[in-house]
Amino acid sequence: MAVTRQRLGGPRPPAGRDAILGIARDLACLQLDPISVVDRSHRLVLWSRLGTYDIADLDALLWQERSLFEYWAHAASIVLTEDYPIHHFLMRQHPRDRYAHNHRLKEWVEENDELRRTILRRLRVEGPLRARDLEDRSVRAWKSGGWNTGRNVDRMLDYLWIKGKVMVAGRPGGQKLWDLAERWMPAWTPRERLSENEVVRRSVQRSLRALGVARPSHLQEHFTRGRYPGLPAVLTALQRDGTIHPVRISDDHASWPGPWYIHQDDLPLVDRLERGDWEPRTMLLSPFDNLICDRGRTELLFGFAYRMEIYVPKDQRRFGYYAMPILHGDRLVGRVDPAVDRKSGRLTINQVHAEPDAPMTSSVGKAVAAAIEDLGVFVGAREIVFSEPVPGGWRLGLG
Repeated sequence: MAVTRQRLGGPRPPAGRDAILGIARDLACLQLDPISVVDRSHRLVLWSRLGTYDIADLDALLWQERSLFEYWAHAASIVLTEDYPIHHFLMRQHPRDRYAHNHRLKEWVEENDELRRTILRRLRVEGPLRARDLEDRSVRAWKSGGWNTGRNVDRMLDYLWIKGKVMVAGRPGGQKLWDLAERWMPAWTPRERLSENEVVRRSVQRSLRALGVARPSHLQEHFTRGRYPGLPAVLTALQRDGTIHPVRISDDHASWPGPWYIHQDDLPLVDRLERGDWEPRTMLLSPFDNLICDRGRTELLFGFAYRMEIYVPKDQRRFGYYAMPILHGDRLVGRVDPAVDRKSGRLTINQVHAEPDAPMTSSVGKAVAAAIEDLGVFVGAREIVFSEPVPGGWRLGLG
């Protein structure tokens, strides 16, 4: 159920704008991340579901049709313009004083009002600009324990972005191009002003449908992460009106602690899956893929403990810098650590790991090899090189 609702089971749809938009609707958001040792995460998430597709179609949906836009969901993400009323609630509320960080941010913005007004004025007069095109007119530098200390223009742009005053209007050369939201958002953008309760009600359903089956804690970690006030009452109301249904999950006749829910619209899917109407696939997943972004849920459902090792010293890594989980049917059976050298056109597979309980057969090895070859095609590699020996049972398949 979880794999199917994530669009990771069954036949892949023909690649194109409609398919990309359909996947975005089912997933609710595509997390953005700057790491591109293989490719950008949101592109890999789409590739896992579509196979090789034209990046220009995604760019057209973002920058021309504007059916998608960048905003804060469970992290910086690509979200649906049709979901604008859900996201507009955060725009109206930010920054909320109940958080100490937000209180400090609010004070900093007030002190640097000249910087805020200058940014908006220049965008209004000159059109889309990069952060480096804007002068720093702050009177007090932003201080934090992170990378953005002293990056005052970037910090103010982030504030204005979450406030819904500016939007990312393009990424030429990988650089964010900023514009006024009032000018950039399409005329057809829905403008309903939703109550907090209605925002949570809609977000719960988007999250539950994306997850397939979930506990309340899983819903809290998905889509609009951490922004589900009054969740128990909303779940009770949705259950009372028949929109969602409680289910019991059992393993070897022992029930898992709940409650668990599925959406009314997915009841026919349950019947189909119970009849065996399902086509498994084998593919690699981005470390930020929607299926596994909640690490606790991933371990609960799949018995797969996953942590990124980007910040782990090289000699202490077990699975690699950018280890991509291997989804084989409804199991996570291992990890592949790839890296792309675009200049040479080489896809290097630094390591291949199999989980202790993975089926070690040549047929699984062939399926993993096909997934790696598919990745090579997507990133434009002319050569695939394995740096280390592969797991024995998969050796013949990986050849």
